[in-house]
Amino acid sequence: MAEAIDDESRVVDGASSDLGAGSADCRNWVDHVIVCGLHEVGLRTVEQLQLAGARVVVLEDDADERFARVVRAWGIPQLPRVAHLTEPLYDAGIAGAAAVVCIESSDLRTLETVLLVRDLRPDVRIVAHLDNPAVARAVEEVTGAATVLDVAALFAPSVIEACLGRRAHDISLGSTEFVTIEVIAPRPGTLRELYGSLVPLGVTTDSEQEPIVCPGRDQQVSEHDRVTLLGTRGELSAAGIRISSPAGADVVEAGHRALGVMRRLIGNLMGDGGHSLRVALGCAVGLLVVSTLVLNFGYATRSGHDLGVINAMYFTVETIATVGFGDFSFATQPTWMEVYGICLILAGTTLVTTIFALLTNTLVSRRIAQSLGQARIPGMSGHVVMVGLGSVGMEVLDGLLARGREVVVVERDETNRYLNQVRQRGVPLVLGDSTLGQTLDSVNLSRAASVAIVTSDDLTNIETGLAVRDRLGDRWADVPVVLRVFDRELGRRLEQSFDFRHVWSTVAIAAPWFVGAALGLEVLYSFYVGSHPFLLARLHVHTGGGLEGLAMSDLSARIRVIAINRATSGDELEHPPRRGTRLQAGDEAYLAGPYEELLRVLKRERERATPEE
Repeated sequence: MAEAIDDESRVVDGASSDLGAGSADCRNWVDHVIVCGLHEVGLRTVEQLQLAGARVVVLEDDADERFARVVRAWGIPQLPRVAHLTEPLYDAGIAGAAAVVCIESSDLRTLETVLLVRDLRPDVRIVAHLDNPAVARAVEEVTGAATVLDVAALFAPSVIEACLGRRAHDISLGSTEFVTIEVIAPRPGTLRELYGSLVPLGVTTDSEQEPIVCPGRDQQVSEHDRVTLLGTRGELSAAGIRISSPAGADVVEAGHRALGVMRRLIGNLMGDGGHSLRVALGCAVGLLVVSTLVLNFGYATRSGHDLGVINAMYFTVETIATVGFGDFSFATQPTWMEVYGICLILAGTTLVTTIFALLTNTLVSRRIAQSLGQARIPGMSGHVVMVGLGSVGMEVLDGLLARGREVVVVERDETNRYLNQVRQRGVPLVLGDSTLGQTLDSVNLSRAASVAIVTSDDLTNIETGLAVRDRLGDRWADVPVVLRVFDRELGRRLEQSFDFRHVWSTVAIAAPWFVGAALGLEVLYSFYVGSHPFLLARLHVHTGGGLEGLAMSDLSARIRVIAINRATSGDELEHPPRRGTRLQAGDEAYLAGPYEELLRVLKRERERATPEE
């Protein structure tokens, strides 16, 4: 799972590669980070803490051996987490630790660890992962300073935006509103020529798998290259880039949803009702047409004229409904017309009762099928197909529903604890194997607007993604398909080999939030530039830190300082900073770029800010 990292960043200063000696040494460590839990997110967090120059101790007694071998190769002490957690925490150096990151295998173990750490060290920084919102709120109330993060909540916004096909994302920095937007280059030229002073975050070309990260304004682009820019709405408008207002987008989405509901209702009635209902409705229409013609030409009025088409249709409907004979009557008509009236009443009432019976049967059958997760969704169009119903799936589902989109959920497990929540929201649910074409056809995949595959099993996600690709056929290039995987390197290979465009890792997005919270880098937003995860974070410049007095031109070319909040300027932001602009102690810098680059900046700040031992 681990990516290639420079050898010098693999070894933590002062950490022993001998686990037997690690316990005694760790007790006396100062300003290090204790990571409790070694699963996917935990391993990535350890890796990124090491990249940022922090010393790390791992507490875990049930780690996957693959992950344990990786940690041992990095020379990081891994201590057992026994039932009585107090002693292991002291062995890990809780007395001198700067932060404790709790990414345990369950909310119960995380809760136990957080409360115990708070008792032992009330002043230590705590970062915890909790899935249950109620538990998370309770922990924050008790601990006060604890930072509680939810991996699903961190990952879901990127999936939602991809499913909606949104190109623009609103970002609030202090009192200033910014927007990131992906645009298509209208012609060849430099970024400066095309977009002026707007901040370029990335350029994605058809010939390159990886985007050009944080290019300079003199970067040459070709026609149809995708460029990600950042600026205020006013700056974007001045550059000729139009952005639809959120309110307008909400109205359009609400309209699409209302039309979709009507279309789905008609489709369900006609599709699930089967042949009998369609035949009965056809006979009713035929009877109405025939009777209208017969009464129009055969009914004798007192004036001797024809009854008229509208009156004939009205007389037919009231006869079939048995509510008439107050204005028109067969009593004064010839015998054959009276006989025809009898036949019309019998045929009409028979058809009406049959239609109501078939309609009732259709609705009841559909309700039963929905409760069992076996319903077909023939009337849906422009909807989102979501495969997988876990904590991530529920976050994605709620986000899509809040934005007015229709969603159909596919889930394999009939005992999934979230099924009732989905049904309460009135969302169509299909219980079945998402890797089978029949299941995908049942959710009307051919007319779906996007697909989100977010189960917790990588193999299932890959198999489903390939099945979706086969089923979409020519629409594959036009329909956004988001594929969740844990291993970021595997995701890259899937994109290169199978032409996936949105293979995203929950671990790659979530781990930087934990690292930043532990070390003082406040991550504010996460988004994608092409297929590359980007973060936007706020970093405080300390007196004597590695960033004090640093000019913008001395920073890595793969990172952008979006704005600077000077210590003496209140809420006013200085943006965009020039190449010669220098950071000063007390400033807050807003940085955007790949998280590896942000962690290197954080490491640079810590190198001089933290006294050497």
